[in-house]
Amino acid sequence: MNVLVTGGAGYIGGHMVLALRDAGHNPVVFDNLSTGFRWSVPEGVPLVVGDVGDHELVLRTLQSHQIDAIAHFAAKLVVPESVADPLGYYLNNTVKSRTLMAAAVAAGVEKFVFSSTAAVYGNASDKPLGEDAPLAPLSPYGSSKQLTEVMLRDVAAAHGMRYVTLRYFNVAGADPALRHGQCTENATHLIKVAIQTALGLRPHMEIFGTDYPTPDGTCIRDYIHVTDLIAAHVLALEHLDRGGESMVVNCGYGHGYSVSEVIETVRKVSGKPVEARFGSRRPGDPVTIVADSGRIRSRLGWEPRLDDLATIVEHSLRWESMLRERNLKL
Repeated sequence: MNVLVTGGAGYIGGHMVLALRDAGHNPVVFDNLSTGFRWSVPEGVPLVVGDVGDHELVLRTLQSHQIDAIAHFAAKLVVPESVADPLGYYLNNTVKSRTLMAAAVAAGVEKFVFSSTAAVYGNASDKPLGEDAPLAPLSPYGSSKQLTEVMLRDVAAAHGMRYVTLRYFNVAGADPALRHGQCTENATHLIKVAIQTALGLRPHMEIFGTDYPTPDGTCIRDYIHVTDLIAAHVLALEHLDRGGESMVVNCGYGHGYSVSEVIETVRKVSGKPVEARFGSRRPGDPVTIVADSGRIRSRLGWEPRLDDLATIVEHSLRWESMLRERNLKL
């Protein structure tokens, strides 16, 4: 398949590009490079620098590269930032996704994989969440993704498109072969922040809220290795290529770790201290978010291989250490 990967120069989209090539498909990267990196696009993979809100450019790209399917990763994704800038998030995540879908319809692209989020569930339950759980996002980020899910469902019904929407839980880790990883400066991802603190790249880190109704008072999340997450996307594309039906699936392991447990794991794996200071809760943060992943396992045959927090931390640490060494040489 020829697959347009929006946000393909970024963290998760970049792993998708590698996985598509590994599986024998032909990725085309579409990225405005606002958070992605030109150097991260593998040699030989076409890169179109542009915005998914540019209908004419997207349409020309779909047609000129004879695109068979779209994997849509391009989005803003920082929850506190979305609370402060809701209009920016609705524009970037929802309005521009509408433009992308319109171009897909015009070009006759009938297969669409969408990167959604567990943030659509809000503060739902301390039990694993199934895809049919009520949707009640706590942030504009979650709402912007929920609206895009609804739009994709309706566009698919009207125009014969088929799709898989994947609701991510907390993505972390790096390619085990160190071909790609999280490169964003000033990242907010807990594991990356903790590792940067362990490596001395940050003087300390902050725990946002210690009074949640959890065993240690900190939030609980379901952490999924980016390699397992991307394997789910490839399965979703191949499912659609076989004529499979549209579906919504969770991408998580089905168990969670608290913020304090993650920090302690980083200390153990790195063998270094991690100074963590206590702060107040952030707006939009749910208490506990853990996936029920039964649907993706049964319908797509997804079998995660890296379901281990220490492994996720180890791969992240190796990647961050490599980045640090490279930056020191520059």
